[in-house]
Amino acid sequence: MFSGTELIRYQRHLGLAGFGPEAQSKLSASSVLVVGAGGLGCPALLYLAAAGVGRLVVIDPDRVELSNLQRQVLFTTEDIGQPKAEAAARRLRMLNPEIAIDAIIARLDQANALALVRAADLVVDGSDNFATRYLVNDACVLTDRPFVHAAVEGFEGQASVFNWRGGPTYRCLFPAPPPPGAAPSCTDAGVLGVLPGLLGTIQATEAIKLLTGIGEPLAGRVLLWDARSLAVRTITLVADPRSRAITELPLNPVGKSCDEEDEIYVAALRTRLGDVQLIDVREAPERALGAIEGSVHVPLAQLATTDLTALGLDPGLFTVVYCGAGLRSQHAVPTMRELHGFSEVRSLQGGYRAWTERPAADQHDQRAQPR
Repeated sequence: MFSGTELIRYQRHLGLAGFGPEAQSKLSASSVLVVGAGGLGCPALLYLAAAGVGRLVVIDPDRVELSNLQRQVLFTTEDIGQPKAEAAARRLRMLNPEIAIDAIIARLDQANALALVRAADLVVDGSDNFATRYLVNDACVLTDRPFVHAAVEGFEGQASVFNWRGGPTYRCLFPAPPPPGAAPSCTDAGVLGVLPGLLGTIQATEAIKLLTGIGEPLAGRVLLWDARSLAVRTITLVADPRSRAITELPLNPVGKSCDEEDEIYVAALRTRLGDVQLIDVREAPERALGAIEGSVHVPLAQLATTDLTALGLDPGLFTVVYCGAGLRSQHAVPTMRELHGFSEVRSLQGGYRAWTERPAADQHDQRAQPR
């Protein structure tokens, strides 16, 4: 059943009472889709690979950045600039060459979600945004696959198992997405580096339990973790039958704060830097790490009350607002128009992060060209 090297590699599992060869065989025959190779995905992938899950599929569209290394423990400084999915797969193959690992350099979206989720026994959701979380949930409901959820922000995190044997789904916890920008991302709010490691390891634990039938899954319960006090509590979640009233994947489960024509892509901005006013609405610590040359700094919280003309800005000129990842700047657009009278204002799609990426990032769809 097991090769000689596998008998040695998994001997602590094989000799574990209540686990043993039967559970290990189930792991070897299993396939897991991990969405995102970030702070949550990295530890989950490490432990699932080490445990001997037969096939791991990791999907992530991003490249490794220096700022990732504070919490994304699969990567090293040498991986900076490399696609996360490929770098993760390379490291995992070094950890356990006995298993199959597929790397997909793409974003989970409406076009690929159903096929990828259907091909797996379960999904580990390591995404960091509501749009992907709802997409994972809906794809799992439509294909009858369970998924292990976790989310972190600041010093706090949560985890649960959704869609397990008719149990609660993510939409039972959050029936509808919050308004865009209502919840800050890790880029905006920050996160304690070890926290995703703790929650990602919990995700791996729950995945192994589901795949082997060992223990009691975290289904119908939400675990809440506070790293400052190490207080851990669990709340009960009741299934709502309405959460399963899904017939197809929504094209855009969350929505945006501004229309597509209110955005400009990096490629388009680069072509007309000389005649564009730039406003940076990030916080001071973010700006200290780098900014687009010539931009004026006005944090979003101060935008409504700041006299922009006193800063040399002309409401009649074409203006681009940017933030870290393109979310806060979307909220700045209506403020600029309605309170300050800037008629030609755009939000930089992807924010400063997109600006600093490789030139290949400039190949994005350029529908939101300035007129």
